Amino acid sequence: MEQKLISVIGLGYVGLPLAAEFAKKRSVIGFDINAARINELSNGIDRTLELSKEELTQAIHLQFTSDKNKISQAKIYIITVPTPIDSHKKPDLSPLEKASELISSVLKRDDIVIYESTVYPGATEEVCVPILEKGSGLTFNKDFFCGYSPERINPGDKEHRVADIKKVTSGSTLEIGKEVDALYGEIIKAGTHLASSIKVAEAAKVIENSQRDLNIAFVNELAKIFHKIGIDTHEVLEAAATKWNFLPFKPGLVGGHCIGVDPYYLTYKAESLGYNPQVILAGRRVNDGMGAYVASRVMKLLNVAGTAHNAKVLILGITFKEDCPDIRNSRVIDVIKELKEFGTNVEVYDPNANSKEVKEEYNISLLEKPTSNYDAIVYAVKHKSFSNLDWEQLKSKNTVVFDVKGALEKSLTEERL
Repeated sequence: MEQKLISVIGLGYVGLPLAAEFAKKRSVIGFDINAARINELSNGIDRTLELSKEELTQAIHLQFTSDKNKISQAKIYIITVPTPIDSHKKPDLSPLEKASELISSVLKRDDIVIYESTVYPGATEEVCVPILEKGSGLTFNKDFFCGYSPERINPGDKEHRVADIKKVTSGSTLEIGKEVDALYGEIIKAGTHLASSIKVAEAAKVIENSQRDLNIAFVNELAKIFHKIGIDTHEVLEAAATKWNFLPFKPGLVGGHCIGVDPYYLTYKAESLGYNPQVILAGRRVNDGMGAYVASRVMKLLNVAGTAHNAKVLILGITFKEDCPDIRNSRVIDVIKELKEFGTNVEVYDPNANSKEVKEEYNISLLEKPTSNYDAIVYAVKHKSFSNLDWEQLKSKNTVVFDVKGALEKSLTEERL
């Protein structure tokens, strides 16, 4: 295949590892509108912790820029910007639209624009393509082409990385689909799967996380039922897992920019077509309510202990998942807000999170180090760094420990989800 110059647009958890992987094979220009981010990456610093300084230094065929003029020579543009939801839980496509506008200003004949951002089926051709056509004056599938290859990055996972996860690919024509598939085939050791159309690839991505969301909602509901029965959810799941085809999902808070977001993209599209999805939204309601449920369980334990009034509560972890600095859409904040409404004094400790980002996003000042004599401790995120905590120093005589992750020794906790 011709060694076409690639430009990756958006250098976050998805774009940066992808750009670095492609740079092992060909020249790549990594673009991000955040000049500070570009400066950090140019100096070997990745605040997402997806790439080490050594990995960034070794990517000699990868250059970083925030100047759109420097990407004008690329022939393949890969867009990896965020696709969040708004306050009404509707898709917010503004980052995707702005990225498409940017590319339209440099788009040339025979260029290929590949989208990796999670969207609802049809978004690439219905939303992005018209922007590309309008800004460039070119005609889709005549002058330029598109592809869609949904990202499958798992933030914080050092075992399953870009090259190790099978990639779904697609193109706006049969020939472009083959070219996009061959392109990713250069770097994906796990192999690729060429979908029949862009819409099929878009749908495949959005149902991956919707399926996980529903499975977690099921065990979250089980956790509520088993608590009322008076049996331990994790012991039940352990027993059930002895059957070969039992799915090993665990209860918990469902946040982040994938599982807690993607189902709303699918339901938005369904509703726009006149179909009212019931199962998917039911799962979302269960999972969205888990933060308040955890807080109410903690408060009941404090009431029993007689320490509920002005209780001092320590929250361990605020990122959306373990060993990851990402705080976007963390549902730990739901627990914190609910506990504060009950009148408790909440302190938050998370050495993995950026204190400045937490302050800006949630108006919470992270502890540099936990103090002692907490009335309640909520183990919210299973960071490896928490394995060194001195629990005896943290606890008082009647401290309530609630394990959201089901990861602590049972003898250390009063309850677990």
